[in-house]
Amino acid sequence: MAQTPFTSIPVIDISGLSAPDPDQRQAVAKALGGAAREVGFLQITGHGIPKALRQGLIDEARSFFARPLEEKMRFYIGQSSNHSGYVPEGEEQFAGGSKDLKEAYDVNYDYTEGPQRFPLLGPTQWPDSGAFRKMVSAYYREALALGNTLFRGFALALGLPEDTFASVTRLPTSQLRLIHYPLDPDPVADRPGIGAHTDYECFTILLPTAEGLQVRNGEGEWIDVPLVEDAFVINIGDMLEVLSNGQFVATAHRVRKVAEERFAFPLFCACDYDTRIAPIEGLPARGDRRYEAVVCGDHLFAQTVQTFAYLRRRLDAGELRLPDGSLGLSSFGPASQGVLP
Repeated sequence: MAQTPFTSIPVIDISGLSAPDPDQRQAVAKALGGAAREVGFLQITGHGIPKALRQGLIDEARSFFARPLEEKMRFYIGQSSNHSGYVPEGEEQFAGGSKDLKEAYDVNYDYTEGPQRFPLLGPTQWPDSGAFRKMVSAYYREALALGNTLFRGFALALGLPEDTFASVTRLPTSQLRLIHYPLDPDPVADRPGIGAHTDYECFTILLPTAEGLQVRNGEGEWIDVPLVEDAFVINIGDMLEVLSNGQFVATAHRVRKVAEERFAFPLFCACDYDTRIAPIEGLPARGDRRYEAVVCGDHLFAQTVQTFAYLRRRLDAGELRLPDGSLGLSSFGPASQGVLP
């Protein structure tokens, strides 16, 4: 899907999505749809997540990442059953072999109500801090609820019933990442915080602490995303582009080399593991692209296996296998169409 030559990121007050008046909800949905179609990025206010909860998340992340590396590695993601835990710098390698200048802690749905059936849905590996677990869990649940509100808004924007996505977001494979971008001691080195990419999932809810995020427009220019007080950054992912039959667009973005220490907290909002991701019946195509259907969790797991070193080692050793029909990195979504530099 071709990008438009946008030069700024829309800011939308979404409080009307919770109004009892359907006309108010529809007005917000129209604004969401415009941003999703023309830019693929927006910032939202009126989301209802308290500042104290957001600050608590930042404080707990700052405290954890300040620990010595050997302490953080006690909670290494490779020890988990559902791909959760500490991600050291260099663990991830993306298409083209690039590695990012960052460390992270990954948190998933923390499914403990029954036996683990899927590799991305199980009990989260938590560090040895009750405060960390309490604060991060509280934020995850609030952000996940915000995601459900946005799913309703995006459904309305597509002319669909508000509850279109409710049946496929009950136990979602939605991941929260706590990301730390340290200040690069080498100001000359051309090494980004995160290289150009689109997100695999439906959409992302991002809480950043500093600027650095850039979005690529239709002219190939990188547009800075400003830091807006009390706002979240939202971007459309590959799966919602597919579900919308190309009406919404997943836009390439990156984090430039940071000029200051930066934290970022993306919640990647996805569907339930076994959801079939294909254009929703009845939605007209925008453009001439035809999308290949995938199973949500299988696709996310396959991409994860090919990205993370500990899973690639297991794959090479024959300890796990990719799901049937797995695609290679950057073979699904806009990256497969050559839109990434």
